[in-house]
Formats: sequence, C-alpha cells, structure tokens
Amino acid sequence: MISSQQTIGFIGSGHMASALIGGLIANGLPAQQIIASDPDPAKGQALTEQYPIQVTQDNRAVVNTADLFVLAVKPQMMQQVVESIRDAVQQRKPVVISIAAGIRTEALQTWLGGDIALVRCMPNTPAFLQAGATGLYATPQVSAGQKQLAESILASVGITCWLDHEADLDAVTAISGSGPAYFFLVLEAMEQAGKQFGLSTATARQLSAQTALGAARMVLEGCGEPAELRARVTSPGGTTERAIQSLQQDQLEEIMRRALITARDRAIELSH
Repeated sequence: MISSQQTIGFIGSGHMASALIGGLIANGLPAQQIIASDPDPAKGQALTEQYPIQVTQDNRAVVNTADLFVLAVKPQMMQQVVESIRDAVQQRKPVVISIAAGIRTEALQTWLGGDIALVRCMPNTPAFLQAGATGLYATPQVSAGQKQLAESILASVGITCWLDHEADLDAVTAISGSGPAYFFLVLEAMEQAGKQFGLSTATARQLSAQTALGAARMVLEGCGEPAELRARVTSPGGTTERAIQSLQQDQLEEIMRRALITARDRAIELSH
C-alpha cells in the first residue's frame, strides 16, 4: 500500500506512464502524491490536463521528491537519462522501477552508481484499461516493504507476478508483453472470416472480441483448465471439433511455440 506520506514519481510521461498514473488515481491515490517529468512542455501540459498531478521538466525534481519513481523513457535514451540523475539517486536512495524492455538491472545499477533498490518489470498494453499483466523482478537491495510498494504501482493496472530470476522476464516479454498482438491477429482473422460469411464488420468484430473476452474470463475465474474448457465446447462430430481438427492439422500449437521462442530470443538479443 502507498501511504499518505509517500510520493510516486515518473520520469517520462508516455503512454505507459499515463496508464499507470491513471490506474493509481482510479485506485484512490490522491493526484497530489504523484509527480512526473518530461522535457517536452507540451506533453507535460497534456498530462496535467488529463490528471491534476505535479509536472516538471526537471528529472532531478522527481528524484528529490519521490519515495519511488518509475523510469518510463525509451530504451535508447535510458543510459543518458539515468546517468544524469545518478548523484540525486545515490543521495536519496529511492526505489527505482524500470519498465524499459531489454535493459538489464546490471546495466541500470552501473548507470545509477550501484546499491539501488531496483525493480525491473514488463507490463503490457491492456494496462491502459487496468487489465494488464506484469511480471516483476527485484534486485537483492529491495526490501519486503519496498516490494509491496512497487507491486502496488503495477497492480493498479492489472495482475502482477513476481519472478525469482531476471532472465524469466524474457519469457514474460514473449508471453504477455508481446502477447496482446497475437490475439489481435487472431481477432483480425476471425473478423475477416465473418465478413466473408456476410456479417457486417461491426457484428463480426463484436462477436469475435466478446468471445475472446469471455473465454479469457472463464480461465481466469477458475472455470477450468484451458484444455478442459476446450473439450467441453468440442462436441463429437460438431462444428467446433471440425474447426479444432483443422487448426491442429495446420499445427497451430507448433506455430505458437515457434513464435514465442522467436519473441523470447529477440528479447534476449535486445538485452545484450
């Protein structure tokens, strides 16, 4: 939990930072306990119009104010930004959360000067609707209380899963970080098929998307294992069985396995 005495900061005010800020406020954190920085005054102004938080162009002001801050800058800018705030971070020792893909904690610790309570995580885009899934990894410097504080930030936009090994974040990237795009592709295909069958775009999209939502909820709400739920729908000799047979003949499971391996391997490449 975030106490009334704690301030949460964001360095960078892009889409994911905005989603987290929105989630925190929706979950009851007063806007005056949030501060964000962005070098672009226009982006800062846009953020304050959306949320009545503190906004600055000075990254050090965030470090000097926040008990925990989120590094929400592009990976290619990370070293420059982090090294510019190193002295302030070393002086105050706040908890630091990085949501940047492909940048290991070892590099972040080096740029920050070392011995920092650092959490690296991989949220995904459904966080914008507070329906995200985030894997988190904490360095040894992070205390139990600090882990709870960090978790409360990401839990404001969805579910969270702590990982024992940083390398597991590469798998998280492949499954949930990139995962929404896989389902969007399936929905595109279902929508196109529906249109070919004569349905309107709106009807095909609504039916496909609601079906995906309902199927996911059945798994998350404990209605059964995915394989069990699939079996329940697949009546012998019926339409579903025929469709599943077609998908399996085309090796859907192997296609997905290869895709996830490719995504995981690319995440590993980006971290080196």
